[in-house]
Amino acid sequence: MSETITARRAAATVVAAVALVMAGTAATPAEAATARTSGTAGLKGIDHDAWIRDVRAVVDRAEPYVAERAAHADGRKQAVVLDIDNTSLETDFHWATVPTPAVAPVLELARFAHERGAAVFFVTARPGVLTPATEWNLRKVGYPVDGLYVRHLPDLFQDVSTYKTAKRAEIEAKGYTIVANIGNNTTDLVGGHAERTFKLPDYDGKLS
Repeated sequence: MSETITARRAAATVVAAVALVMAGTAATPAEAATARTSGTAGLKGIDHDAWIRDVRAVVDRAEPYVAERAAHADGRKQAVVLDIDNTSLETDFHWATVPTPAVAPVLELARFAHERGAAVFFVTARPGVLTPATEWNLRKVGYPVDGLYVRHLPDLFQDVSTYKTAKRAEIEAKGYTIVANIGNNTTDLVGGHAERTFKLPDYDGKLS
């Protein structure tokens, strides 16, 4: 990912996370559900419903693989790794909504995997200072959270793909087999340490 896209993604996550603490002005989940082409995504002309259809098409490929691997776990620990912004949460569509809504197909997949014994880990480029707000948001919208990896020093100075690869290696070192790694950017997915990768749409970097 280019430095410009990296900076844009970082800015979007910071704005979204700052919004998490603005509880007094937060929109309710019902209000959030009515927003379709809002936020920075709407300004870029990305239709929410079309995006969700595109996401679901990817999830529909991932789910059978997760199910098949769970059926043959043979007692070994399995895991699914998820990016957060515009993968697990609709960050660019609801940058000022508290909590940021879940990406519905990905939430369904996370629960599906968890119910079949897989741990669900989140690996994000968000800075460590946003850990409490981020974990609260994930749990509030219904995600199982077995682990949350954020960037601390010196990770903040690493290339995003290098950092995320290292965190997946840490998960493997705990005895997990990562059966699926899901993100909306190549930096979420390159570097190995996962059996399968599933890329969600970012529309040539329009979604952070």
